[in-house]
Formats: sequence, structure tokens, C-alpha cells
Amino acid sequence: MAVKFHDYYETLGVSRTASQEEIQKAYRKLARKYHPDVNKEKGAEEKFKQITEAYEVLKDPEKRKKYDALGPHWREGQDFTPPPGWEHFEFRSYPGGTGEFDFGGFRAGGGFSDFFEMLFGEGLGGFARGRRTAGPGAREWAVRGQDEEAEITISLEDAYRGATKTITLQTLEAAPDGTVRPKTRQYEVRIPAGVAEGARIRLAGQGGAGIGGGPAGDLFLRVHIAPHPVFQLQGHDLLTTVSVAPWEAALGAKIDVPTLDGVVKMTIPPGTQGGQRFRLRSKGLPKERGERGDLYVTVQIAVPKILTSEERELFQQLASRSAFNPRRMR
Repeated sequence: MAVKFHDYYETLGVSRTASQEEIQKAYRKLARKYHPDVNKEKGAEEKFKQITEAYEVLKDPEKRKKYDALGPHWREGQDFTPPPGWEHFEFRSYPGGTGEFDFGGFRAGGGFSDFFEMLFGEGLGGFARGRRTAGPGAREWAVRGQDEEAEITISLEDAYRGATKTITLQTLEAAPDGTVRPKTRQYEVRIPAGVAEGARIRLAGQGGAGIGGGPAGDLFLRVHIAPHPVFQLQGHDLLTTVSVAPWEAALGAKIDVPTLDGVVKMTIPPGTQGGQRFRLRSKGLPKERGERGDLYVTVQIAVPKILTSEERELFQQLASRSAFNPRRMR
């Protein structure tokens, strides 16, 4: 039996190489646009069924692989007959089930096309993720709200120790009359110790509102760590620069080094060179399993700009007696 081919990629407006995230994003955008509770125009409900059917196939790697095996040469509306040897998907029935299930926003019992049923089983009489509808003839138009993303900037100290912050975001929400209005929302956000630049903090259920009783989406906060006057951040490691006097570099010394826990003593050996880098273990940001990054200290040799007469005399004595030539080829 020939049926009309359905181009699920065209239905969702994505390419055949689209990622799962792109497919999900396209579905949610279209589902909100054509949801029968929102769009009362003629044909909206049928369009909603089509995009839900397309998403049901493309969101599932196994079904998508089976569908892709048909090849890219088919076009929407062409007569289609499964090739010889085509095997249907098999679905398991729930005990006592009605054969009607909610597929993330569409009751699939008898609602999908003949093309879908030919490829993936009649009416999907059984196994699917989601909750069962109330019974024969019931219809649930429940669409999960969209995930949303915002940015948050924190201090290096908060990234190091962790903190709880109150943040305020401006969002746009649909009013009952269909207009979109700005709304201010406040959130209590727990910043985990050791959070890295670019990490995302998930606030479950704080994203876009669902439709038809569907759950709200999530809010993801993209973390940025503000520049610090003393330290540079490199992953979970910290970088800093410390100045030393010429005699400290030449003779060796114990010098003060700043850390996020306070000042510590670090020993530099005799003959330390300008630009030489030392590592203080576990003085960086916390990592997983209780580990911590390191602090890398770069030594910079500082020369006094103004000398006392005694200092000048001592430097002149050193210059006349020392055989050291920093420009000598080695």
C-alpha cells in the first residue's frame, strides 16, 4: 500500500544533520506557535499534529536512524511504499493500557499519519515515554515550557568559596490578552565552590511557562567570572606576578605571596631569574573529588628607581668587582 511520504526534517525546519538540541529547540518553538490552546486559526491543530509526529521520530535516535535509512531523495507528499525487507518497530503494551499516550504534548492514539503507522507500528499501540491519558477519547495538549538562558557575573572569591546570590532578571511573558510584557523576576542562586568560567547553573522549572498544564522549562545561568586585580584565572588554576629585589633574586629569599586564603611565604632559590615561574600546589580553585587547582607565581625583578648615596656606592662596588655579564653568549 502506498502512502504519502512525510519529510520530518522539512516539517521542523531543520537540516538532516541537525543535532538533538537543534531538533528539540525547533519543535518547542513550533509547538508553542501552533498549540491548539494558543492558536485558534484553521489548520493549526493539524499543523501541531504534524510537528509532533516529526519530533516523535527525530528525537529518538533509533527511530531517526530507521527513518534516515530511507535516503534523502524523498520529498514531502510523494507516494511512498516501504522497500522490501522493511521491518516495523515493535512496541510493548502496558498492562491494562488503552493504547493512548501523551507524546510530550500530543495524544498519539490514532493521531499520527498512515505513513508513521506504516513505518513504526499501527497507532503506536503501546510503548512511549510520557504519561497515559485519562481514557478513551481524552485529549491532552500539554507542552513543556521552553528552556531559557541568562548570564551571571560573579567575583573570583565567590567562584572560589561558593555563595548564595539573589539575582534579578528581566523576562518577557505573554499576557492573557496575547500581548507580551516585561516582567521582573528574582531568584536565589547557589553558586557552587569551584564553578568554572562558562559553566551553566540549572534552575529547574524556572524557565518558560508550559502550555495546557505542561511543566515549565528550566532556566540556565551561564557563569562569567569578573576580572581580578591580583589573579588571572586559567581553568581551575590561578596566575599571579610577584616583584622581588635584585639581591633577593641573586641570594634567594622567602617572599610574601598573595593567595585567596591570605598571604603565604614562598622560597625562591639563589639565582632566580626574572620571568621564572613557581607553583604553589592546591592554592587554586576547588575541583571535583576534593582536589584543587594550583597557583602559579611569576617572579619579576624590580630595580629601585631612586638610590640613596650609600645604595649607589654599593651598586658601584658590585659593578666594579663582579665578573657577571648578562649579555655574554652562553
